[in-house]
Amino acid sequence: MIKRNLGQQIYVPAFSIFTFCIFWELLVWANGWPDYKMASPSDIGPAFWKFKSLFIYYGWETFWRTVVGLVFAVIVGIGLGIIMGFSKMLRDALFPILVGFNAIPKATVVPVIALMFVGMHDMNTILIVIFIAFFPITVSISVGLSTLEPEYEDILLSLGANKFQIFYKIALPKTLPEFFGALKVSTTLAFIGTNLMEIIEPHGKGLGHLFDSGKINADYPLMFAVLIALAVMGIFLFYLVLILERIFAGWAERS
Repeated sequence: MIKRNLGQQIYVPAFSIFTFCIFWELLVWANGWPDYKMASPSDIGPAFWKFKSLFIYYGWETFWRTVVGLVFAVIVGIGLGIIMGFSKMLRDALFPILVGFNAIPKATVVPVIALMFVGMHDMNTILIVIFIAFFPITVSISVGLSTLEPEYEDILLSLGANKFQIFYKIALPKTLPEFFGALKVSTTLAFIGTNLMEIIEPHGKGLGHLFDSGKINADYPLMFAVLIALAVMGIFLFYLVLILERIFAGWAERS
């Protein structure tokens, strides 16, 4: 059973990625597309090697800002989710504001933040990651807490439990599956925020800046290589969240 699960978790995704790359290569070859129209995997490999030092440097710049922004997004999301989950009045008051803010295209928010904090590239990037990534977490926590069965709370209160014990014993475990589900969504969204700021802000750093350099120089294999690098980092962070989910909420997973 363990070997079969290991195969499903490692070999099946690896085979699907390999198949996708082969299909991509054949699609470009069959249509005779030049690399300035659609770069193929065979074009992207040399671009990675040619700019390997820049990918290492800029990749780290993008990754650490994304992770820091995501951590703050989790803190903000959990805090707002708890407040809205336990107070119907605050939930009714805050939900329209949060939904309206989330509906605003973040590409229009990025220039505003960049102008408000000129030259503070790290803070600008982390802020936009927070703005993009906190909403799914807030919604999942607030919904999980607001749908807590009152019978459990009444039973524990009658047994002498306080509010903190009820939260720790009942509310927190109940919201963990929803929280990790939202965190998976926020993880992928976070890289969008990082890349947007790195592209739009002048003299930015990170893979977004490298992508912009490729666009200016019409180096399309480099641009596609940046996209692949972002995808790889997103997959890595996603599976890291998946490991944490299995450690803290593995009981909720069904085979």
